[in-house]
Amino acid sequence: MTVKLLCFGESGNSYKAALPLELSGLDWEPVKVDFFGGETRSPAYREDNVMGEAPVLIDGDLRLSQSGVIQQYITDKTGKFGGDENTRYDVLRWVMWDNHKLSSVAGMTRFLMNFLPEDKRPAEVIAFSQGRLKAAYDTLNRHLEDRTWIVGNQPTNADFSCCGYLFYPEPFGFDRADWPNVDRWLDAISGLPGWKHPYDLMPGSPADRA
Repeated sequence: MTVKLLCFGESGNSYKAALPLELSGLDWEPVKVDFFGGETRSPAYREDNVMGEAPVLIDGDLRLSQSGVIQQYITDKTGKFGGDENTRYDVLRWVMWDNHKLSSVAGMTRFLMNFLPEDKRPAEVIAFSQGRLKAAYDTLNRHLEDRTWIVGNQPTNADFSCCGYLFYPEPFGFDRADWPNVDRWLDAISGLPGWKHPYDLMPGSPADRA
C-alpha cells in the first residue's frame, strides 16, 4: 500500500518527513495541501487533523502529524535513520532541539519575510527572530566542526530535521557561506543518492503563485 504524505513544497516541516520517506525506499506519494488557499484551516481538513497542520502521513487507517513523529514511524517501519542503541536518544535530542530552537524560528521568519505583503512584515519581530536563528546556526556549526553527520557515522532523523529549512532559496537570515561546517554538512545531505530539493520533491512553490 502506498504511503501518502499531505504536504506542500514551501513547507520545511513537510520536507523533514518527505526527505526520509524518499530516501527510505518506501512506496509513497506526496499529496498537495493548499496551505496558502486556507485548506489547513478548513473544517474538513481539521476533522481528521485537529492540529490543522502539514505534514500528515496516511498509511492505511493510520494518520500521523508532526514531522518528528512521522520520522520515527519511518524508522520503525524500515529500521533506518533512527540511530543505534547507543545513539538513538541523541538523535531524538537533536530532533527536539531543532523543533524548538531552529526550524520553528526559521519557518516563522521565512514566512514573515517572504510570504506576507511587504507592508505587513514586522521588522522588529524579524530582527528578534534572526538573532535567535544566529545562535542556533552557531550551535549547529560548532557541533559539526569535526563530524560529517549530527549523530553517528550516517545520516539520521537528526540531520533530516535540522536541514528542513536550510535548502530553501528565500532569504530569512541564513547564508551558507557564513557557516562553513553547516555548508559542508548540507553538501553531504544533498550528495545522498536519491536526494531532492524540497521544490522538486513536493508539489507547490512560490512560482506557482507568481
